Amino acid sequence: MRNRGERGYWAFVGHRLSGLALAAFVPLHFLLLGEALNGAQALQGWLHWAERGWVKLAEWGLVSFLVLHLIFGLRILAIEFGPRQAPVNLRLGWILPGLVVALIIGALFFWMAAGSGR
Repeated sequence: MRNRGERGYWAFVGHRLSGLALAAFVPLHFLLLGEALNGAQALQGWLHWAERGWVKLAEWGLVSFLVLHLIFGLRILAIEFGPRQAPVNLRLGWILPGLVVALIIGALFFWMAAGSGR
């Protein structure tokens, strides 16, 4: 059993939870795209609903989860296909920078969406 106090364990948990959040989002996204096929008025209703602040905050979280999932997934690939005994900086060195990059990219997305009036 992994030590739950280790950074590697929390990177594992973050990767899995971000994957679950993205998996939950995809059907909702396809539902929205399906509404676009029903005409502009149906899509406008959803777009008007998406103007709420909490929806934009959720979009920030979703983009942050997407980047986090990508970076932590690349970390796992580097560990799996890297040297037999992955150095500690490969196993643990990506965790904090990956989290920071995910939050920054998510914040930039949120700032651009809020600034564009969307």
